[in-house]
Amino acid sequence: MEQSIAEAFKSKQPKKILLIFLGLVFLLNLLQAYLTGLHPDEAYYWIYSKFLDWGYFDHPPMVAIFIKLGDSLFQNTLGLRLLTVISHIGSLFLLWLIVKKYTSNIKLFILGVTSILIFHVYAFITTPDVPLMFFSVLFLYTYQIYLKEDKLKWALLLGLISAALLMSKYHGVLLIFFILISNLQLFKRKSFYATLVFAIVLCLPHLYWQYLNGYPSFYYHLIDRSATPYRFSYTSQYFLDQLLMMGPLVGWLFFYYGYQLKTVEDQFLNGLKFVFYGVFIFFFLSTFKGRVQAQWPLIEYIALFILAYIYAGKNLEHFSKFKWLFGINIILILLARFILMGAIPFANKIKFVASFQNYDVWAKEIAAIAGDHPVIFKDGFQAPSYYNYYTQSLKAIAYNSINYRQTQYDLWPLEDSIQHKKVLLVTPEDGYSKTGINLQTAKGVYNLQWLDGVRFYPKINFNPLHFPKDWKVNEERLITFEVKNPYAQSVNFSDQNEKWTCSFQYGFMEEGKIFKLTPFESELKQAILKAGETKKIQINIKSPSKPGDYKLFLSIKTQPFAGTRNSKMISVKVK
Repeated sequence: MEQSIAEAFKSKQPKKILLIFLGLVFLLNLLQAYLTGLHPDEAYYWIYSKFLDWGYFDHPPMVAIFIKLGDSLFQNTLGLRLLTVISHIGSLFLLWLIVKKYTSNIKLFILGVTSILIFHVYAFITTPDVPLMFFSVLFLYTYQIYLKEDKLKWALLLGLISAALLMSKYHGVLLIFFILISNLQLFKRKSFYATLVFAIVLCLPHLYWQYLNGYPSFYYHLIDRSATPYRFSYTSQYFLDQLLMMGPLVGWLFFYYGYQLKTVEDQFLNGLKFVFYGVFIFFFLSTFKGRVQAQWPLIEYIALFILAYIYAGKNLEHFSKFKWLFGINIILILLARFILMGAIPFANKIKFVASFQNYDVWAKEIAAIAGDHPVIFKDGFQAPSYYNYYTQSLKAIAYNSINYRQTQYDLWPLEDSIQHKKVLLVTPEDGYSKTGINLQTAKGVYNLQWLDGVRFYPKINFNPLHFPKDWKVNEERLITFEVKNPYAQSVNFSDQNEKWTCSFQYGFMEEGKIFKLTPFESELKQAILKAGETKKIQINIKSPSKPGDYKLFLSIKTQPFAGTRNSKMISVKVK
């Protein structure tokens, strides 16, 4: 690898241009990272870094490590994004090392790489896609070397990078899978088995974390996230996002060049074609199960850039006709970046731009009333994450009801410490409420209510034993559930000496929407579940009144809330 890096600088002119380019990009990204307000996901991942673990509800742990390293140096937006800025420069440099072996045109490289919108996004915004991008490029660079040099050191390094990919974002498995099926000859290499074993061993701690927590990530991504009915807009938007992410004006040309490049005689490029088509088709099919976010096919965009650059380098006469379009494309992207920094005041009224601004002011306005008391936000991880980050505390808690979904807030030991205490409930208001405090904040009107003796139990879990999937219309069955108390203290569901009543309910969801809630009596009402105790109870469940495919869930409702989801979504087929 050292020799390959040294070879990149044999030509003085490309070296000088590349260093100037990377230096300018680094400075721009530092400025952007410092001046641009946080995206809500970034604030959420910042809290990840406060609870370092082998896994999280939504993602593997690499993003938390990236944030932890930068935040330990600077406790501001630059610190949170520092590793993003550094890894972005590393990704660009590695991309150059990959493509220069086919055609060494530094000016073409700069024009191409700066035209791709999604590369700009993950030059400063810190999400799991940042380590995914870096380790994807590093994987391809190492794989390119390993194809020519069947040595144990490259095999082990490939295993290490593969584990880092999977610990960054689960989408990393797509890169590994499509590279493997593009080159089944790898299984004839003895060294390749070291790659496989090393990668699996390094991923075991994360898999063990999933096992201990009931595989929440797999359940959320494969089941809960796919519970919405199909819309044609999911598919049409997917195609538009593909073009937009590769460049608002030139995305179509990248796809044309990537398609035109012949790769049959080159094993590395052939692998990239597999990645390009494979990831594209995978997420296209995913649109029939739900909305595909624009950044999810990131690995495809990396492969497409390499393929398109090589084709353009071999067909400069054709590419030269579109240089002006690339120039305009880059200017538009840079303009958008400066707008996000707040450099153009009148643009701050744009809804998307405003979503990055003034949450620091908003948090302090609420904190002025909350003081040292905990704050509860309903249904979502964004608001409590913003509040925690901009107050540099962990006083905000998310109450995720049956109308939302579970998040990492349902696993963190945050709500444990507020049971039976005084808290401030904060909810956004369309208009002024007659109860509580109506606070005009920098982000709109919020209603603030003080709650004494609050209690809710999102970690209590109902797990059905031998649950039948096929039911008749309006059929009643007595189902046995295991109820587990994972808390470090006993839980008493009784209303005696409690300000807020507690009750139990089950509901059915159809096409992503709750259409029926039924309260039920339970012996738990008079029971005390000790810390760590598991108890078997029986619940009478009645199926819906019309045939269809449903999801059943159980909920513990404590006033004044709607109730939390206290079971997984259980498939029920009514005939």
